[in-house]
Amino acid sequence: MPQVDPELFDRSQFQAELALKASPIAAFKKAIRQAREVLDKRFRDGREIRRLIEDRAWFTDQILRAAWSRFDWDKGADIALVAVGGYGRGELHPYSDIDLLILLDDSDHELFRESIEGFLTLLWDIGLEVGQSVRSIAECAEEARADLTVITNLMESRTIAGPEPLRRKMLEVTRPEVMWPSKDFFLAKRNEQRQRHSKYNNTEYNLEPNVKRSPGGLRDIQTILWIARRQFGTLDLQAMVDQGFLTEGELSLLTAAQEFLWKVRYGLHMLAGRAEDRLLFDHQRSLAALLGYEDSDAKLAIERFMQKYYRVVMSVAELSDLVGQHFAEVILWEGDSGPSTKLNSRFLVRDDYLEVRDPAVFKRTPFAILETFVLLAQHPRIQGVRANTIRLLRDHRYLIDDDFRSDIRNTSLFIELFKCKEGIHRNLRRMNRYGILGRYLPEFGHIVGQMQHDLFHIYTVDAHTLNVIKYLRKLTKPGVAEKYPLASALIERLPKPELIYIAGLYHDIAKGRGGDHSELGAVDAEQFCNRHKLPAWDTRLVVWLVQNHLVMSTTAQRKDLSDPQVIIDFAQQVGDETHLDYLYVLTVADINATNPTLWNSWRASLLRQLHTATQRALQRGLENPLGREEQIRQTQRAALDELVRNGGDPDEAEQLWAQLGDDYFMRHSASDVAWHTAAILAHGEDNGPLVLIKETTQREFEGGTQIFIYAPDQHDFFAVTVAAMDQLNLNIHDARIITSSSQFTLDTYIVLDADGTPIGDNRERIEEIRQGLIDTVRNPDEYLTIIQRHVPRQLKHFAFPPQVTIHNDTQRPQTIIEIIAPDRPGLLARVGQLFLAFDLSVQNAKIATLGERVEDVFFVTNANNQPLSDPQLCTQLQQALIAQLQQENEHQPSPSSFTI
Repeated sequence: MPQVDPELFDRSQFQAELALKASPIAAFKKAIRQAREVLDKRFRDGREIRRLIEDRAWFTDQILRAAWSRFDWDKGADIALVAVGGYGRGELHPYSDIDLLILLDDSDHELFRESIEGFLTLLWDIGLEVGQSVRSIAECAEEARADLTVITNLMESRTIAGPEPLRRKMLEVTRPEVMWPSKDFFLAKRNEQRQRHSKYNNTEYNLEPNVKRSPGGLRDIQTILWIARRQFGTLDLQAMVDQGFLTEGELSLLTAAQEFLWKVRYGLHMLAGRAEDRLLFDHQRSLAALLGYEDSDAKLAIERFMQKYYRVVMSVAELSDLVGQHFAEVILWEGDSGPSTKLNSRFLVRDDYLEVRDPAVFKRTPFAILETFVLLAQHPRIQGVRANTIRLLRDHRYLIDDDFRSDIRNTSLFIELFKCKEGIHRNLRRMNRYGILGRYLPEFGHIVGQMQHDLFHIYTVDAHTLNVIKYLRKLTKPGVAEKYPLASALIERLPKPELIYIAGLYHDIAKGRGGDHSELGAVDAEQFCNRHKLPAWDTRLVVWLVQNHLVMSTTAQRKDLSDPQVIIDFAQQVGDETHLDYLYVLTVADINATNPTLWNSWRASLLRQLHTATQRALQRGLENPLGREEQIRQTQRAALDELVRNGGDPDEAEQLWAQLGDDYFMRHSASDVAWHTAAILAHGEDNGPLVLIKETTQREFEGGTQIFIYAPDQHDFFAVTVAAMDQLNLNIHDARIITSSSQFTLDTYIVLDADGTPIGDNRERIEEIRQGLIDTVRNPDEYLTIIQRHVPRQLKHFAFPPQVTIHNDTQRPQTIIEIIAPDRPGLLARVGQLFLAFDLSVQNAKIATLGERVEDVFFVTNANNQPLSDPQLCTQLQQALIAQLQQENEHQPSPSSFTI
């Protein structure tokens, strides 16, 4: 810390200010404001971050001493002002809490009560964020014995004012020999770290990480130092080198990482104007600019900054693993080597941890680098790798070059890993953590830490890729069949499961290069397969999966699965059931690994429906597709059988069906047709609108809630209905609009509740929805006001130009309108309102929300039930939609009507 820094704190000027003022508060506040301005300017000017946070701590020392001196403590009083925690280390960020301990020799607080209260009141009045405690030495010992946080804070202490012997006495009664011996302290800190990591999904790669507490963050570095302090009595990283816990290279890496994270945290506090440790979207772009990152042709500044952040925290996590393992061996096992079991001529197992038999193993036999991870997978009882072997792996990564990658021993070992029954994901993750995977597969190295600035992909590309393999492995485990019934059954019958893991590893490998990542990734996958000597059929399958990994998801979510031509086209693209099964399983894993919230019950049912329909088409033969008329007859026969079994009148049913048209039977299942028909016939046409609500499937984890509305047709029916559902907090995922020849509309909506789940059997909620829709349909002239909901914080940071494409369907007489736009509350209701203004009838809609964006497809006709044929009208419609969506993007109120 600086001894004197007049620019930061001019003591004589401060004393003069105090003398001029009746109250000291103004002088203190002025000094604090001036110091903040000086320090912030130094940060922007590039001052070394370590000096900055030490300078802030030094300034705070001066202010606290000045405040302390204003009260009568009696000369030689047994009371001291002690800095603890981070401030005790002499580190202070702009808005960090100033942790203070007012330390007394005995428990009689009354003697100093008035002065203590006056001192603390002054600190609050001058605006210092103080965390304080008032304890005697005996109370410190009692609290420290019971609370890990207290003992940790007391370890990092220094005296600000008052007698220093008091603090030394306190440290004497809390030393390791008295409480929290090194072993107990290490176990407690390790457990504390694990619990903290679990709150952040045990990954360094969250979209909005916590710089302090997330895995790989500053707290992990501090944990290393705390354990070292308890073991060696020092908080100096250099002492860990002297003790053999770090190498000079590792010390340099850890120091650089700490300084980078300090910069990020300091900048966050400055930008937020408060103690903010979360790297929120609100600040990422500004922080990237503040730290000097600029956009390039390939990457945005924010993406370059975040990739740097992720790579830094990954390196911290890697070193934390290494040092933590070293601590465990020294502290828990007290350096006892214990008995060992020979695995082969290169490796042995000691205390259930893998260890090389001599330090020259990797230099002498480089293939042992990959063999390490294969052995870990082949022997699940091995819990991990001993610290000396981790360090040797890191030290010999340089051996992985082109010759290494082409060596048949290494390529065979890598493929062998994918064939193991256990540990595939765990050991690929280890390889990534130790920096091996990105060296063996340079194309993977390019995506390490690479973020995609959106809400759809919540992990970096490398973390997502390994998560795909994690989910693929999860599908093979007992207990998942209930949630993923089809995928878990299919993965068991894949002829070569290792191929899907390889496809998972390569499916997004080309992200961030520009161009189509599926096509570019397929080239990389083919090179991988050839280098690893995979058979021709295996290579073709892996390449095809990488090239087509998005096709099934896109087809299920954006196309009409009731259209036989959609199924035929997809079946032709798939070719056979083997490719279909592989693609289905990969798609399920990809969606779950992209963002767990994407896997809702409706997406699950769409994928299963597409798989089932395609499987039937393939079994029937693509040269003999099921015709439209035959499909309609099959649906009607099955529905009629069900109706008759339940006492329905077949003549009345067929009379009703004659009014409905072919599309109704193409787009509804036989069971839904029977359900609708029975309800319509029982309801009658003169009893007002009919609203039916039920789950689309009996499967707990698949499907949505189906809302069926039967009512006299009216031009604004779609607009009014979606506005009503918006008010009812329902998310629409599918809409099928049918108008009978008797001018009744039969509308089916698949909805999920606002939290992404089906309505279920919540009778009260079902009745609320049913009555709300009935009231809306009965009073269409009372058009519902579209709710002006608050735009969620994260969505505000993803404004991009909306895209609207309009073209006519080549298969059916209707126009397709595709919209890609930022997600905003009430968006679908506003689009429905605009369709009304353009006199359009919605026949079908596919609604998909992907993170911060919507990708909606509408199938519409004009007032004469024909596709749009006027190019000028289409241009006007496109411009009106874009204008409306842009207004939503800018959070402006939208107009209630449109002029064409």
